[in-house]
Amino acid sequence: MRQIDANPVTDRSPSAHSAIRHALSFDIEDWFHIVQVKGLEHEHWDDLTKQHTLVERRTDEILEICEEAGVKATFFVLGWIAERYPSLLQRIAQGGHELASHGHMHDRVGLLGPGGFAQDLKRSIEAIGSACGVRVRGYRAPSFSIVQGCEWAFDVMEECGIEWDASLFPASRGHGGYPCPREPHVVSSPGGARIHELPMSVWTPFAYDIVRMGFSGGGYLRLLPYWILKRALADEAAAGRSTVVYLHPRDLAADCPRWPMPLHRRFKCYVGLASTREKLRRLLADEQWGPCGPHLAHSLSNAGTHPEWSLST
Repeated sequence: MRQIDANPVTDRSPSAHSAIRHALSFDIEDWFHIVQVKGLEHEHWDDLTKQHTLVERRTDEILEICEEAGVKATFFVLGWIAERYPSLLQRIAQGGHELASHGHMHDRVGLLGPGGFAQDLKRSIEAIGSACGVRVRGYRAPSFSIVQGCEWAFDVMEECGIEWDASLFPASRGHGGYPCPREPHVVSSPGGARIHELPMSVWTPFAYDIVRMGFSGGGYLRLLPYWILKRALADEAAAGRSTVVYLHPRDLAADCPRWPMPLHRRFKCYVGLASTREKLRRLLADEQWGPCGPHLAHSLSNAGTHPEWSLST
C-alpha cells in the first residue's frame, strides 16, 4: 500500500483552488429507507413500495443531470434495491459511473454486530454483482454509522473484498460520527485490516477547528443557501481538502411522501427538497467532480508520506 503525506496542501492561490477535484456520490435508496422511524421497518418495505416509489425515477433524473454536465459519480446502492431494480444498476454502469455498496438492508453497522454485518455486506455485494456484473470495491455505511466501538467493521470489509471505505464522518451527528483525519488516509484496524478511507467533508466556519458541521450532503445541502455551500467548498479547498458530496434520490423529490415522525426528523428529511436539483446543477457546473474510488486513489498516490490512522477500541 502506498505511503501518503499527512501534510495538507498549503497553496492558497485561486488557481490551486480551482484545480481541486471533488468527489460526487449518491446513496441509492427509496424514500422509506430512513432509520429509526416507526412504520418504516423492513417488514413494511414491500407494501410501501406499492404505495409510492421514487428511487428509479429520481435516480434516472440524477443520471440525466450527470450526463448533461459530463460528470461521473459513485452510486452507493442498497442490495435490496439492486435485487428489485437490476436494470437501473445496468443503466448506472452503462453511464460509466462507479458502483459501490451501501449495505443490503440499510441497517446501522453497530446494531448488526460483526456476524450480521458480514452477512449484510456480502449479500449486497452479490446483489450488485448479479444485477450488473460489477465487482464491488467500495462501501459506505448507512447513516455513516461506523462509530467508536465498531472498528471491527474494517476487518469484515477486508474479508469481503472491500478495498476502500467512505463511512467515517469526522464530527458528531445523529447516528454516526468518528474522530478521524479530515483528509483521505489509510485506516489500520485493531484486527490488522488496512483500508483506504475517504471521510465525509465537514466545514469549520470559524478561525479555529472548534466547530465542525456537515454542509455537502443530504439535509445539510438542502438547507444551506448556495452561497454558503460555495464558501464552505472554498474554505476546504484553501486548506487543501476536496469536498465529498452525497445525495439520495429522495433529496430531489418534492413529491416525497411526508411520513409522521418527530419534528426535528421531519425538518431534516423534508427541508429544501425543491432546491436540490438546481443546487446540484450549479455545483456540477462550478466545480470539478469525479467518483469516489478513483478520487481517493489519486489523492493518496499524489501525496508524499502519510502515516496510517490506527483505530483503537
